[in-house]
Amino acid sequence: MKKYLFGLLAVTVLSSSFTILGKSDPQEPSILQKVANANGFENWANVEKIKFTFNVDRDTSHFERTWIWQPKTNDITAISDEGTMEYNWSEMDSAAHKTNAGFINDKYWLLAPYQLVWDSDNITHEHSAEAEAPISKKTMQKLTITYGAEGGYTPGDAYDFYFGDDFIVQEWVFRKGNAPTPSMMTTFEDYEDINGIKLAKIHKMPEGNFKLYFTDIEMN
Repeated sequence: MKKYLFGLLAVTVLSSSFTILGKSDPQEPSILQKVANANGFENWANVEKIKFTFNVDRDTSHFERTWIWQPKTNDITAISDEGTMEYNWSEMDSAAHKTNAGFINDKYWLLAPYQLVWDSDNITHEHSAEAEAPISKKTMQKLTITYGAEGGYTPGDAYDFYFGDDFIVQEWVFRKGNAPTPSMMTTFEDYEDINGIKLAKIHKMPEGNFKLYFTDIEMN
């Protein structure tokens, strides 16, 4: 089965290189926190379990896999055509590590605004009040994050988030190894609010032959 991995990043960061560019009021939430909070991050503490199916349609091919995650205990169940696997982050063998790479990828796509806070110890960031969004060409705010050179599945990668004054992400760009040109760009569409958690369920490339989306989302 073909694996779809896009911009993998480790949840457990192995280095601390977070810096804030420019000065800010210590009482004022950082831009990272503003984006995360606008997408419901403050309600994440209430989540006991989340289930979702990650889907990719590329041309005529389809791929999917389902995850059940209990974030307070980090118990994870992976369900795919290859079978079902249960594991915990505290104790993973080689098979679990391989499977977990897919989970980290899929979770990142689903909860990208929250990763801004979760990964804050291993990223630097820069915020622009006005920039042209790459797909819609609209003027939006732009937040660029760059991961540290060590730790994670793809160290040194960069992401550009584009959003309006509501801080809800509408587009993003992935740049492998902080390359100046995009490695991938997609939309953030079809938002659903589940218990205060705002999730973009659809991501499309401008070329029109790629769609990444989430189905069967359950949360309690």
